[in-house]
Amino acid sequence: MLQRTNMSSGEPAGAPVICVTGLRGFPHVMGGIESHCEELLPRIKAIWPDHRSVVLGRAPYLPEPLGEHRGVEIVGIPCPRSQNLEALVSTFLAVLSARKRRAGLIHIHAIGPGLLAPLARLLGLKVVMTHHGTDYHRAKWGLLARSALRAGEWLALTFANRVIAVSPSLATQLQRSFPKRAEAISYIPNGTSDLPGEADPALVLERLGLEDGNFLLAVARLVPEKGLHDLIDAYERSNCTAKLVIAGSADHESEYARDLLARASERVIFAGVQSRATLKCLYEHCALFVMPSYHEGLPIAALEAANCGARMLLSDISANLDIGLDPANYFPVGDVAALTERLNTDCANFQIDRDAVRARFSWDRAAEETLDVYRATLAPGRKAPRRAVYSGIVEA
Repeated sequence: MLQRTNMSSGEPAGAPVICVTGLRGFPHVMGGIESHCEELLPRIKAIWPDHRSVVLGRAPYLPEPLGEHRGVEIVGIPCPRSQNLEALVSTFLAVLSARKRRAGLIHIHAIGPGLLAPLARLLGLKVVMTHHGTDYHRAKWGLLARSALRAGEWLALTFANRVIAVSPSLATQLQRSFPKRAEAISYIPNGTSDLPGEADPALVLERLGLEDGNFLLAVARLVPEKGLHDLIDAYERSNCTAKLVIAGSADHESEYARDLLARASERVIFAGVQSRATLKCLYEHCALFVMPSYHEGLPIAALEAANCGARMLLSDISANLDIGLDPANYFPVGDVAALTERLNTDCANFQIDRDAVRARFSWDRAAEETLDVYRATLAPGRKAPRRAVYSGIVEA
């Protein structure tokens, strides 16, 4: 059956359009925000099939300029593949594209792209912004970039109609820093999920030269704030006989990534970017999952590992503590000696309560709550349900 369209915009008549930007795209694109959107947006589409969900991603990271994934349209916005420019350029063009598509709402992810929230409002768009973490604390950024990120946070918190924070500690921080916008801030966490696809464990382990239950695993981009240099230092100082596997790569070439990769050996394996099915296999068969990060939002890799039942050892930054594991599952961030000591102990000491984590973090619930925010933003005068956070305690 032919679908009636608006001749000037090409959109189906009467179909609400929600554009999403601030990410590279999905599927098969590395990144926490990318994984977040890949889990969340198809679920929202399934709950509310009468709207059009359009991801305005970054063309250099996508195999085709136009695509579709589980009901979500993927559009590649031309932009330079540049650490300093791609987010700003792609978001600027995405805002213009959303206006041209007559979107009712644009959902901006992260505070860097949040710099364009005022432009979106000026063009008449409703704006929801998801704050994934204080990116100005990332070690890779210089003074100018950190200043721009702080400006992006301020502009997004000032001009967005609604703001979503992915962790309770972040929501508390934002409510205290922007008290006049406290009612517009919602806490909606990332979720755990059953990773898609199945990989043959025997083939995966053989390909990487691993033994079942006899390797440590880290999953992260090769950037300083992930603390992988601390992990390798601690591992090399420890008496651990298991191999160390690091899955992930760098978004852009850097001296740090080159120095890290130069430390590869028979025992320290850089596995590169892996499919989610392969990651599931690695999570399920590792002796221990380690996350030594200095900075996170609410770490999706840790939630995936928890969902797969991996034993876990995390740095004690606020975002990792927000997962709510036992104190034994944390070590002081940046303390190589403490991490070395933990690696010398029995990995069984770091078992977690998988069911408890799964009960606290649900993508299905996150999709329902995000849709509530969308509807409240689109409906004048309607307040969005808000999970308030005070002193780290979530109030429904």
